[in-house]
Amino acid sequence: MMDECEIIITRLVNAPRERVFDVWTDARHVSLWWGPNGFTTTTYEMQVAVGGVWRFTMHGPDGRDWPNRIVYSEVVRPERLAYSHGDFEREHFKAVVSFAEAADGKTLVMLRTLFPSAEACAAVKAHGAVEGGQQTLARFAAFAEGTVA
Repeated sequence: MMDECEIIITRLVNAPRERVFDVWTDARHVSLWWGPNGFTTTTYEMQVAVGGVWRFTMHGPDGRDWPNRIVYSEVVRPERLAYSHGDFEREHFKAVVSFAEAADGKTLVMLRTLFPSAEACAAVKAHGAVEGGQQTLARFAAFAEGTVA
């Protein structure tokens, strides 16, 4: 049963784990797929290492900009990433992304986000976080599988 303070989204990606990890962690790739449908992303810096920062802005289809800052607390290539995610002023949630080898050279990606309270989790769910996360992983999978340039 899912904890009331967390959201878990999974996606089976038809690509080997090393490629999947690279697509998730390389600034040259991530800005091409990150975010829900209709969003674009501008990356200002991305250092995927313990204590490293990924600073970026998501640009919504409505013209609104969403500043983001991720600070990595764990990087285990090609298995796992853990980080805190917020804007440039405060942390909003913690996340763990795992990359598990699956049959036939595929990779199971699991994105687990943990919020400080059930109320905070409910608020992001009400704003479409689950659907947005599913769209993000679908865009990611299409890019990692080579079906999108």
